[in-house]
Amino acid sequence: MLIRHVNEPRESEVTDRRLYAGRRGILAGGAAFALAGLTPARAAPLDVTPAAPLPNDKTTPLDKITSYNNFYEFGYGKDDPEAYAGKLTTRPWLVVVDGACQKPTTFAIEDLLRMNLQQRIYRHRCVEAWSMVIPWVGFPLADLLAKVEPTGSAKYVAFKTLLRPAEMPGQRSASLSWPYVEGLRLDEAMHDLTLLAVGIYGETLPNQDGAPIRLVTPWKYGFKGIKSIVAIHLQETQPATTWNIEAPNEYGFYANVNPEVDHPRWSQAKERRIGEFSRRDTLMFNGYAEQVAPLYAGMDLRKNF
Repeated sequence: MLIRHVNEPRESEVTDRRLYAGRRGILAGGAAFALAGLTPARAAPLDVTPAAPLPNDKTTPLDKITSYNNFYEFGYGKDDPEAYAGKLTTRPWLVVVDGACQKPTTFAIEDLLRMNLQQRIYRHRCVEAWSMVIPWVGFPLADLLAKVEPTGSAKYVAFKTLLRPAEMPGQRSASLSWPYVEGLRLDEAMHDLTLLAVGIYGETLPNQDGAPIRLVTPWKYGFKGIKSIVAIHLQETQPATTWNIEAPNEYGFYANVNPEVDHPRWSQAKERRIGEFSRRDTLMFNGYAEQVAPLYAGMDLRKNF
């Protein structure tokens, strides 16, 4: 079952107009960064059809999506990315796609913004038991991989984040091994739900949400959504991933949302949607079991967590 929503909802079903206005007002202050010699990412409208709301899932307001983030390159506080990511320069930006493929290519972000962009509303689940519902704008990762023509030896896809400590203050510490790296099995990467996101709410990605391009795999925990991608490498062997390197007993390679497997330090059975007081039951594969469960047929999902 494909999740391609093309019917246009009422604007109130997607976002509050005041949030758009407030965000645009903030962005209008970008001249202050220019005076400081910085080049912040500027939100620009993207040519996409708005997606229909998910049943029983209210879209998270834009101000929450942009102010409550995990992006450790800018600090460990949830508000650190919004506070410090404005210094990140995202133009020019290149993404190298290479490895086990016939046509390795380096793509400029402008080329990727001309891909077949679509808006998809996905549940976004973080391992710390909070979640959001986000209207991502992007294109299937499969579309990009098709351009480089993976060879028969390609079994996995590895991703790497930008390494730029001068603009990413979190990278100046030894808290993690930098740069941030992630990976998927090739069949996961080629699945229709797997998105390379370049925007939210119909506009280009804010820096704190992973500008200018990030991964979205909605049936996995949020730390699999690697941000500010500069390299995608096709390979035969399973790639190293940052959190599996740092804490292999807590973070497995697959990171599928499974309410029956607790994190060693907290339960995964419940989650709290940002902006809501009460908790709700966590859904298997974050509610996408019908689409993705066949990828893991026969696997022990407690062992392969």
